[in-house]
Amino acid sequence: MAEQKAAVLEYKNHPLRRKDNMIYYGSMAEKYIILLQILESKKVKDMDVATKVSVQLQLTDPNITSRDRIVKKSEKDSLYAAMDVAAVWLERALAQ
Repeated sequence: MAEQKAAVLEYKNHPLRRKDNMIYYGSMAEKYIILLQILESKKVKDMDVATKVSVQLQLTDPNITSRDRIVKKSEKDSLYAAMDVAAVWLERALAQ
């Protein structure tokens, strides 16, 4: 039986990976990555909807301490607004 490769979710040509309430946007092979952390959410019908999301532009260099990796950070009131900022920050950082 042939093995099926898991589909990689992408947004604006960059990969998205989720682990619990953390979303990593971008590739670790690049110089920068975005970390989205869902801080608060509320129930809408039967679905959890993010109401507070932390956005961080980080360096991917493993030799730097985690505190020094953070280049920019912000908080947004929805996942949509956070992804919008994340896409702009990542494109600008990688273009340098």
